[in-house]
Amino acid sequence: MKIGVPREIKTHEYRVGLTPPGARELTLHGHSVFVERDAGLGIGCDDDAYRAAGATVLDTADAVFARADMIVKVKEPQPAEIARLRRGQVLFTYLHLAADRAQTEALLRSGATCIAYETVTDRAGGLPLLAPMSEVAGRMAVQVGAHCLEREQGGAGILLGGVPGVAPGKVVILGGGVSGTNAARMAVGLEASVTIIDRSLPRLKELDLQFGPRATTLFATADAIERAVVAADLVIGAVLVPGAAAPRLVTRAMVRRMRPGSVLVDIAIDQGGCFETSRPTALSDDPHLCDGLNIHGGVITHQAVAQALGMRWITAREALARSDQPASSGSG
Repeated sequence: MKIGVPREIKTHEYRVGLTPPGARELTLHGHSVFVERDAGLGIGCDDDAYRAAGATVLDTADAVFARADMIVKVKEPQPAEIARLRRGQVLFTYLHLAADRAQTEALLRSGATCIAYETVTDRAGGLPLLAPMSEVAGRMAVQVGAHCLEREQGGAGILLGGVPGVAPGKVVILGGGVSGTNAARMAVGLEASVTIIDRSLPRLKELDLQFGPRATTLFATADAIERAVVAADLVIGAVLVPGAAAPRLVTRAMVRRMRPGSVLVDIAIDQGGCFETSRPTALSDDPHLCDGLNIHGGVITHQAVAQALGMRWITAREALARSDQPASSGSG
């Protein structure tokens, strides 16, 4: 088979679909591997490493897509990549289609065969390709949340582990799967007050045995979620329904009742998010698209427009930060 590995083009995505050792394994089994130039630089793998592994390095993504029978990626294909797909070609990557109708419809029109890492199962019914990313996401969620709780970041100035004479921060984790368990491990390690909420009693028993008195487990009722979320300093959404959109467990009303400066981290965002206030931030991630923002939240966000009209303006990033505040800090 001819396997193509394009460079990832989604904003802030530095990974690559296939490492040089993986390319070598495939070539040793008789497959041909085509890698876009500089595809692996983000993880420290240069083109010579791929050549040494038996892969062919091509100058453009167009060339990779044209030569390959199967495209191996990391993130969901961007519109320019979907346009390169052809009928009968195989796409193997993370897709998260349940929360993305536009991508789903575009892939249907392409005629390609699309296999999603996140729904591939093993003999035990597990998700072996999703699990490693969930481990990373769970651990980073606490790290990111702790940073956002710092006062200079707009947080409440909470130290998750507390200090002698000061209570530790309250961390609520919605979901006791792979990402939730890894988040709990990090939070417990920081000596925070940790509550894990899940709807599976067998899983709650496993977590209780794993963490003992270092974490509290609760069955996921609407009342339990509301009480825990409203009192929390940091809420981590780690809910997964394989292949489906994440359930919206935290309402906007709950977020308004949280203490100003509290933080929400939604690991489930790829599947649409489990907080009602979660939403994509493409403008925040893309400075060029952000330059095109003229009006947002009732204010002008482009200096030239404001000057021409003699009106007040603020920067686009200031306006976006204002609108993001309820989702990121819990203030009402």
